[in-house]
This record gives sequence, structure tokens and C-alpha cells, in this order.
Amino acid sequence: MPSSKPQMGAPEHIHPSLWLASQLARGGVRGVTTGFDALDAELPERGWASGMLIELLLPHSGIGELRLLRPALADRPDTRQHGHIALLQTPHPVNAPGWMHLGVAPQRLLLLQAQQQRDVLWAAEQVLRAGSCQALLMWQPRLRGEALRRLQLAAQSSATLFFMLRPMSCCADASPAPLRLALHPARDGLEIGFIKRRGPRRDKRLFIPLSPSPNLQRHVPVDRRSPAIATARSLSPQLGR
Repeated sequence: MPSSKPQMGAPEHIHPSLWLASQLARGGVRGVTTGFDALDAELPERGWASGMLIELLLPHSGIGELRLLRPALADRPDTRQHGHIALLQTPHPVNAPGWMHLGVAPQRLLLLQAQQQRDVLWAAEQVLRAGSCQALLMWQPRLRGEALRRLQLAAQSSATLFFMLRPMSCCADASPAPLRLALHPARDGLEIGFIKRRGPRRDKRLFIPLSPSPNLQRHVPVDRRSPAIATARSLSPQLGR
């Protein structure tokens, strides 16, 4: 006699947010490709996902983190990759020729600086909620859990790619970010450690080869195409629309 017990389907067939602990969460919308097949294969959305806070943890700036993001940020008129890129609290003066070398036109850059942390958080939330920027890159050394949760909530309602670049010392801190990657400098590229992702634990680092690039953190003269700097509270409601 056939069993009347219902058969349980795959978790992702029940609901997109469900997955087995041994598998990557593949039920969501496909993300923006990182430009590196090996890295796409290790990310649940097969690329960088919008609608979430993505943490990149670094031993120090200038190890290749911007070259890692180049495929997702570079100008591509045939896709959405031509919108503004908001840079919040950059640790060094912006090198416009370096961004041009990355394939990003300087006029796409929106630079934001703030003196108080509350203004930094306010600016990040406004960029995410406005939805008029393709990406937000935010440099922030220390944030309380409550502030991180606020940013994650703001990101969930946004189509903007949101990368927060933080010191490696933050690895041990709790974070609501669904994706946390530790970037380690390596010869001709980066080694990526997976601190947190929606899927199984991966202890082995992933090597990503990167092409040479000028030192984007070096302060060099920039031409008139360089982006202007805006203070956080000077943001217009349209954010460059």
C-alpha cells in the first residue's frame, strides 16, 4: 500500500528564504556578477546582491579592494552600470585618474563626508532609501550593533549595492550583514576568507587574481572632471537624479 505520508520537497521550493545548512541559499534573485566566476560560485546570489549590507574587512586600505569591485562598478551603458556611485567617508583623497583606469567616469562619483557619526549614518540611509545610486561604498571603522541593524534594514528596501569597508579587527564583532568577507593581500591578487554567508562554512580562502592598477589611495592632482565633495547634510532629496 502506498504511503499517505506527504513527501517533503527541497527547502527552496517551499520558500526562497529556506535552504539546507550544507548548501548555499539559491532561492533569491541573481546578483550582479563579481566578474570572477570562482567568487560568483561561492556567493548565494551568484554575485553581489542588492538589498543587503555587504562587509569587506581589510588589514588596511589599498590592497586591491577597489579592483575587486571594478567589474561591478565600471561603466557599462548597456546595463544599469552607469548610475552614481556614492563614496562615504573615504579614508584618503579620491584619485580621479585611478577611477578612470578602473572604468568609472569621475562624474559618476558622489563624495560624502561628515564630522559626526550620526550624520554618517543619516547620509548612508538617505542614499539607500533614495535608490538613485548604483552603489554605496562606506568606510567606517567602528559601529554599534544598533547602527549596523539600521543600515541593514535600510539596505533591504533598496536596489543599491551596499559595501561597507571595515578594519580586519571587526571580524570578531557580531554583525547583521548577511555577507562578510575578509580580504587578504596576496601576490597578483587577493585571498578571500568567508566569515559569513547564507550557506555552509568555508574555511579555505579563495584566491582571486587581480590585474595591476595605479595606487588609488595616493593623493595626486586631479583634473576638472574630478568629483565634488558634499557634506552629508547637504544631500538633496534627489541625490543626483
